[in-house]
Amino acid sequence: MYGKGRRGVMMPLPQDVGDALLAYIENARPVVASDRVFLRVQAPFTPLRSSAEIAGIVSRVLRRGGFTGLPTGSHVFRHSLASAWLRGGADLDLIGAALRHSSRDTTAIYAKVDVGMLAEVAQPWPGYES
Repeated sequence: MYGKGRRGVMMPLPQDVGDALLAYIENARPVVASDRVFLRVQAPFTPLRSSAEIAGIVSRVLRRGGFTGLPTGSHVFRHSLASAWLRGGADLDLIGAALRHSSRDTTAIYAKVDVGMLAEVAQPWPGYES
């Protein structure tokens, strides 16, 4: 698998994800001579060409769901996952490792944008009641 910056990376695959992939490959994926797992759902069944194509799919799905004003690139999945892990109490360094960030500052961006979580951990200003 290729990660950020087209660097090869090995990641663990949970059993339920492996089971879902196997079911997709055996039951739903079109039979074509491509080694790519995910293909377009309409003929010709070719691999997705770019992240822009994925962004378009995300955008259409969000629009159909009535969501507007949200990021629509594939990055929204990384951000959602990191925010969910953070809300669940995951360590920022572990999140950074899973997202393959080279800097802790990059991962800290996810903590900065979670205003609800920041409100929960905010300390009162010295001399003032909260």
